[in-house]
Amino acid sequence: MRLDVLLEGVEPLVVSGAANPDISAICDDSRDVKPGSLFVAIKGFQSDGNRFLADAASAGAVSVASEKPLAGFTEVFPNIAAVQVHDSRHAIGILARNFYGNPSSMLTMYGVTGTNGKTTVGYLVKTILETAGQKSGLIGTIGYEIGNQRLTTSHTTPSAAVLQSLLNRMVQQGVKEAVIEVTSHALALARISGCLFDTVVFTNLTRDHLDFHGDLETYFNTKLRLFSLDLLKLTTDTSTVRAVINLDDPYGDRVRDACGVSVWGYAIDSDADIRAENIVVTFEGTSFTAQTPVGSFLARSALVGRHNVYNILAAIGVGLSRGCSIKVVQQGIASLRCVPGRFEKIDEGQGYGVVVDYAHTGDALDKLLNTARSLTAGKIITVFGCGGDRDQGKRSVMGIIAARLSDLVIVTSDNPRSEDPDQIIRDVMVGIAASENTPPCEVIPDRKEAIVTAIQSAQPGDLVVIAGKGHEDYQIVGDRRLHFDDRRVAREAIVSAYGPLHD
Repeated sequence: MRLDVLLEGVEPLVVSGAANPDISAICDDSRDVKPGSLFVAIKGFQSDGNRFLADAASAGAVSVASEKPLAGFTEVFPNIAAVQVHDSRHAIGILARNFYGNPSSMLTMYGVTGTNGKTTVGYLVKTILETAGQKSGLIGTIGYEIGNQRLTTSHTTPSAAVLQSLLNRMVQQGVKEAVIEVTSHALALARISGCLFDTVVFTNLTRDHLDFHGDLETYFNTKLRLFSLDLLKLTTDTSTVRAVINLDDPYGDRVRDACGVSVWGYAIDSDADIRAENIVVTFEGTSFTAQTPVGSFLARSALVGRHNVYNILAAIGVGLSRGCSIKVVQQGIASLRCVPGRFEKIDEGQGYGVVVDYAHTGDALDKLLNTARSLTAGKIITVFGCGGDRDQGKRSVMGIIAARLSDLVIVTSDNPRSEDPDQIIRDVMVGIAASENTPPCEVIPDRKEAIVTAIQSAQPGDLVVIAGKGHEDYQIVGDRRLHFDDRRVAREAIVSAYGPLHD
């Protein structure tokens, strides 16, 4: 595709060097450059793509783009087209959109944002759409799905160029509906540049990622970008519901007020278009009566907990707003048996409960442990840690919550990354020491040993909660990514302690 075609919508500041080359690939990593590529230099947090412009040229790039002036570059590489842009992150999304033929325009696009619940809502929406007979795709924390094909991931929302490539693959494989978890990082770093959405969802907002955003208000305003008209497809039908918002969340009203489109709110405690009544939560699942603008019905799900009632309500809102019948929505909700690493039960017939959950924020841990407390008369044994190179302020908060809601706390390592694991644990212990409730607490930095200790401490009727990593099958220590899966470790610990109890 010719460069001038790719530049439509980019509004370049300066185009110099070779005239209008043919582009065969777009990338922002010089190691991915091949002959015919357009390399977009992005200044990141750990490296600056502008340092690799010459490497890209040597690898066969026929064009480069940067926010910096490129006159000096074209003097050295006169046969390469150089494009100066205002914002490299935004530009690569538009360039990739044009390169792949604007795939989001050929898909019904659903964007889900919020601190917690994005993954579960995404899975629920996808199952509802598939129950309705629509081949669907999913891009999120656990991985990427194109129909039944599953791909691994390193980012919840991939880079703009990769996202456009994935959407194009969906179109090529006959997918009609695409569900995307949209993180605050994706919004701040323009990873969804080049995308337009049909329906957007706000789940909730609580403290997270303040290491990146600085404060909660900035974090909220970043999330709010998903609900701007700039990211929504234009339509002449103003009555169509385009946004589904949790009105029980303290930020829900602000999101609703900022929307320039028709909104459905959902809630348990507040007045809303979609409400849950007669909620029953057991260890086997959740049921409630859903009151909606198109009628009331019984919703049954294998997902456990009051927090999942909110996730189900969000999915109901999306499904009904897109024209799915109540029967389809009911069946879709019931058909999702488990979301990996979200209150995932480890059952080897051991006589006590073991669950693994991704809860890694104070709010998520609070909801998780309150759910656990409501489901057992025995002890709550909590294993958790906090990630390194992330918001340090939430560590003591999570310590307070764990102490308040547990009968035994085992503090361990999560993904320490470049930080000292012992220092992270000390930060958590500050909160535990400050808690009004002071349950027995053990510090076991080795995560495997911590999980094994929890399993060995459990008695019939107890519930072991292993929080923080959920679906992750790795642990990041320093710059090493080590294989580690809480679910596998827990299962092996149970079998080792009690033998294989299932036939």
